[in-house]
Amino acid sequence: PFDLEFLTPGERAERDQAPISHFLSSREQDRNRVSEELLMVVQEMKKYFPAERRSKPSTLDALNYALRCVRSVQANSEFFQIHNLNGAPEREVTVYSLKELATVASELTSKNTDTFVAVFSFLSGRLVHISEQAALILNCKKDFLKSCHFVDLLAPQDVRVFYTHTARAQLPFWSSWSQRASQYECAPVKPFFCRIRGGGGREHEKHYSPFRIIPYLVHVHSSTQPESEPCCLTLVEKIHSGYEAPRIPVDKRIFTTTHTPGCVFLEIDERAVPLLGYLPQDLTGTSVLACLHPEDRPLMVTMHQKVLKYAGHPPFEHSPIRFCTQNGDYIILDSSWSSFVNPWSRKVSFIIGRHKVRT
Repeated sequence: PFDLEFLTPGERAERDQAPISHFLSSREQDRNRVSEELLMVVQEMKKYFPAERRSKPSTLDALNYALRCVRSVQANSEFFQIHNLNGAPEREVTVYSLKELATVASELTSKNTDTFVAVFSFLSGRLVHISEQAALILNCKKDFLKSCHFVDLLAPQDVRVFYTHTARAQLPFWSSWSQRASQYECAPVKPFFCRIRGGGGREHEKHYSPFRIIPYLVHVHSSTQPESEPCCLTLVEKIHSGYEAPRIPVDKRIFTTTHTPGCVFLEIDERAVPLLGYLPQDLTGTSVLACLHPEDRPLMVTMHQKVLKYAGHPPFEHSPIRFCTQNGDYIILDSSWSSFVNPWSRKVSFIIGRHKVRT
C-alpha cells in the first residue's frame, strides 16, 4: 500500500533543493517583470510631461511631475467631496456675461496695478476670464493664461489651501455691494494666500510670488453654453516686502499670532506676510522655537512659564526676541503676551502674541 523511495543522500539533497531553486527563479522572474513594467510606466509618463520644457525629462522629473499631479487630483477630490457634502440650495443670483465680467475686472484693477481678477469654472477648472494686466503681473504671455487651469499656476504645496478656501458652498455671492472701493477691507470672506507661478510655461523661467486672494461665487453665461455656469471670481493681489517701497509705516508693522502651550503655531495674522515673508500655511503647525534665534529660545520658555503662572491676566510685555524671516534674516520683535483660558477645563488653551517689528 505504500510507495517506498530509495535515494542516496546526494539524490535526496538535490531533490529537496529543486523546489527552492524553482522558487528563487520564480521570484527573480517576478522582479524582472515588475522592473520592466515600471520602466514602461515611466516612459509613458514622460509622454505627458509638459511640452514647454526644452530638455528631455529624466526619470526623476517624470516621477516628480506624476507626484504633483497626484497631489493636485487628491486636493481636487477633497474639494468636490466638501462641495457635495456641504452643498446647499442656491438662492437666485445675477448671471454675468463675459463682457460684463471684463467690465467688472477693469473697474476693480484700475486703481491697483498689482491686482488682477481671475474667474474659473467650478465644472472644468479652466479660466473663463482673466484681467488684461495679469500677464504683466505674472510676466507671461496672455495666451498661456487663457489656455490653462488656474490651479496649474499655483505652487504644489498651496493647492490644498486653495481648494479649501474656494469650496463653492462657503463662498459669498458676488453682488453690487462687492464692487465698492473698500472691498479688500470689508470682504465678507476671509482672504487666503498662495504662491502663483510667473515666467510663462518654460521651466527655467518659472518662479513663484505670494498673492492675497479673495474668492466669490458668480454665475457666468457664454454664447457657447445654453445654461449659466457656476464660477469662482477671485481678486488676486501681489504681496511685496513690507520693507521695500512702498514701505509699511513703522507704526503699522504689527501682527498677532496664537500658539499652543506646547509652542506650536495655531494661527498667524495676515499682516505678518509682508513682514515675515511666510504665508500663514508655512508656519501653522510648526514649532515657534524653530523660528527663534537659538540664544532667544530660553526667553520664550521663561515667557511661557510666566503666562501659565498668571493665566487669564492682562497682556504683559517681555524681552525682545529675534525671529527668523523667510529669507534667513532675523528681525527683532517687541511682543506682549496673554493667554486664553478654557472656562470648562480652566487650563490655558492657547497663547496670544502681539508683535511689533523694530526699525
